[in-house]
Amino acid sequence: MKRKAANAADGKEAAQEAHKERAEDAKARFRKGLFDKKVLNEYTSQYANSTPYKHSVITGLVDDALLRKVRSEIKANVHFTPKETDIYKIHQSGDLANLDGLDDEALAKLPSLLSLRDAIYSQTFRDYVSHITNCGPLSGRKTDMAINVYTPGCFLLCHDDVIGSRKVSYILYLVDPDTPWQPEWGGALRLFPVVDRKGKDGEVAKTPLPDVTKIIPPAWNQLSFFAVQPGESFHDVEEVYHAASKEELEKNGGRIRMAISGWFHIPQVGEDGYVKGAEEKAAQKSGLMQLQGNPDQHDQPQAKPVESVDNEDNDDFPLDEADLEFLLKYLAPTYLTPDTIDRVADHFEEEFSITLPDILHPRFAEKLRKYVEAQEAKPLPEDSDEIEKGSWKVARPPHKARYLYRQPGQKNVEDSPLKELLDVVLPSRQFRLWLQMATRSKVESVDLLARRFRRGLDYTLATGHEGKPRLEVNIGFTPTQGWGDVQDDDESDEEEEEKNSKKNGKGKGKAEDKSKGKGKGKAVEPEKEEELEVGGHEVYMAGDDDSNEDAAIYKSSAEDDNILFFQAAAWNKMSIVLRDSGTLRFVKYVSASAKGDRWDVSGTFEIEEQDEEPDEDDEEGGPSGAG
Repeated sequence: MKRKAANAADGKEAAQEAHKERAEDAKARFRKGLFDKKVLNEYTSQYANSTPYKHSVITGLVDDALLRKVRSEIKANVHFTPKETDIYKIHQSGDLANLDGLDDEALAKLPSLLSLRDAIYSQTFRDYVSHITNCGPLSGRKTDMAINVYTPGCFLLCHDDVIGSRKVSYILYLVDPDTPWQPEWGGALRLFPVVDRKGKDGEVAKTPLPDVTKIIPPAWNQLSFFAVQPGESFHDVEEVYHAASKEELEKNGGRIRMAISGWFHIPQVGEDGYVKGAEEKAAQKSGLMQLQGNPDQHDQPQAKPVESVDNEDNDDFPLDEADLEFLLKYLAPTYLTPDTIDRVADHFEEEFSITLPDILHPRFAEKLRKYVEAQEAKPLPEDSDEIEKGSWKVARPPHKARYLYRQPGQKNVEDSPLKELLDVVLPSRQFRLWLQMATRSKVESVDLLARRFRRGLDYTLATGHEGKPRLEVNIGFTPTQGWGDVQDDDESDEEEEEKNSKKNGKGKGKAEDKSKGKGKGKAVEPEKEEELEVGGHEVYMAGDDDSNEDAAIYKSSAEDDNILFFQAAAWNKMSIVLRDSGTLRFVKYVSASAKGDRWDVSGTFEIEEQDEEPDEDDEEGGPSGAG
């Protein structure tokens, strides 16, 4: 018995010694002094007192030599895939949790990266993070990390990171160690404050405000982390801004924001701290917390549909002379002739969507242009509360949308062509009759919204539509160029050539030469810089049933088969879309590099459901029939 006890004691001591060696080995991969009790207590105190929610920033986390090797290995051996959805635009590596599955040849190229991953998920460092966050034990088995690269124009919009068993979110920066990252380059981790709002039923819901209150710029070897909290841990990654020139970009090292980001999860089966059913319970709790207090009731703007009255016009062309006189003040005459309306309706019936360029009457369009350009020339307050002291309101919450908006009938709004379009033209009986003819449908109600998407700030994230099909009408009146709209870009080229011809003193002669032969003229022109992608386009997509994929991935190495309708920000252009249940819709984040803001009026027109006409086979009881 004594021998057995001695053996057990020896085994215990050996296990303790091995654990101590592993702990020391893990500590050696981090900076010296990181695990000192005084340092740990300082980080713990800072975390407890941080705002807008608890978070921590550790500068100089990893041994510098090791992290430099990691960065070199990544640059030489890791492949990145560009990915773009409604919520982000990034270059992403594969899941680093799967490194063990690589063959020996591939693993041999990434020894430092493997060493870093093992250090981050070591018992030693997990205990360190757990102590600071007071979030309980963390899994060392379920590793979950990837390398993300943000180049100029990349971003990640507002979200709370709540998925599955995630417990702590972290990001470790691998930006160029020899070219310090400058805050004005963007790319910061930004935290949103959350407020409690009491609803009509007296229940309290947590909702994030539209303006960030904590900005953490990237820095070499810096770790930022926070506990994942449903309805609270809202954050984004600021756009990495384009440099003013290629020379400046090269001087800035390309402004490449490289980082390892990932999550610590709750303990898995067989690990210390594992509780059976805890993952399911956490998922259920997070779902309940996100729904608690019905937070949707605090979304802005809220729909304000106005029902149509006097809707019994059954004539083929119900617009009388007075109606046409009214519409002629606002719409281009071409679109008011019976033949054109019939052609529009035929196209719409075939495609379920249509785009109508130059929809507004030239005189009204010119007034609208002058108004918009004057508005853009005026500086806007940065603070949402300050903005809302004027006529614009700020859409919220930011994990769904952020933009400026006006609704019909708002008080204290100055007279303007925009107000006329929103309050007079689009809600009118005359426009409703025109729309009914153009779509061969019957309008039941209308809900209108004027929107201004500020560059470097605004977007809408993908939302679905549940219910019967409806018409969605958009009139874009964005006066600036460079949005990727083919017609506008062609016009921009023509304007540029006309300016150049005037500078050369050749006037009309130059324009006439252009029509005779573009070949020689193009050859002597300086090479054009590639147009930046600035977002601002509106996209309709088929919903994806695969919950494991991002629903709104629309630009990656995959095909764009699920895009149903795409419209870049444009001047004086109307789109009409018949939107079915399940169709996703969003407006892409407007880059800070855009030449101006994106402007439009968006209208939702509920329509009477139409019975599908039976085809000849159905009528004759053929193969498609029920007989």
